[in-house]
Amino acid sequence: LLQVGHEPLPPTVGRNVLGRKVLYLPGFFTYARHIVEVDGKRGLFRGLTPRLISSTLSTITRGSVKKAFPLEDMEHVSNKDDVKTSLRKVVKETSHEMMMQCVSRVVSHPLHVISMRCMVQFVGREVKYSGVFSAIGRIFKEEGILGFFVGLVPHILGDVIFLWCCNLLAHFINTYAVDDNFSQASVIRSYTKFVMGIAVSMLTYPFLLVGDLMAVNNCGLRAGLPPYAPAFTSWIHCWRYLSAQGQLFRGSSLLFRRAPM
Repeated sequence: LLQVGHEPLPPTVGRNVLGRKVLYLPGFFTYARHIVEVDGKRGLFRGLTPRLISSTLSTITRGSVKKAFPLEDMEHVSNKDDVKTSLRKVVKETSHEMMMQCVSRVVSHPLHVISMRCMVQFVGREVKYSGVFSAIGRIFKEEGILGFFVGLVPHILGDVIFLWCCNLLAHFINTYAVDDNFSQASVIRSYTKFVMGIAVSMLTYPFLLVGDLMAVNNCGLRAGLPPYAPAFTSWIHCWRYLSAQGQLFRGSSLLFRRAPM
């Protein structure tokens, strides 16, 4: 709901770290309380069923691809003298992980589209998508097979960029910044990829936002039509529109949300 720009509650006046007055939009808990007041507690779980099915399909697909195309084990390399060998190992592992992620994304994306549309029905109080099977039939009837894959390209691009940036950054930090002679080197290396994942996910968030907006755009729901969003002709059109509005990171924060100027 934050991603599509639905703001049912007015902003409040607060102060930033410098003591200046700023407008803050309601945070997650205030927003959730509003949903409960309108829809009851059940309203917090719109789209849960297709989301669970999507996650299950993604997990099963990754496991199947991993079994069908197993990655050959390579000896762990951390010495700076073997940088080429170590980099080759990272590239091979990342390529394999990218293949699994892309296949699982394609398989699970139709359920992700249904989940998104179920969620944003809150905006217009619609009941167009009430169940998984009825939603599948409706999308196929109205949009054809391509309707299940709207927003897929930016999601895949975000996944690919995330994997390569995260793995390569972690590799170079572990190779050049962490000394093997340091007693806690192995511990630091084990957390490097996790920290890089958090940082890179913030940079690739616009791909997630654009993909989710395209999933609901111009589908007959109020959240996907003006005034919430124009009828985008492509995900690039959506990206340019959000960029011009300064909204490429809309919905990325759940607690401290500055109101746009």
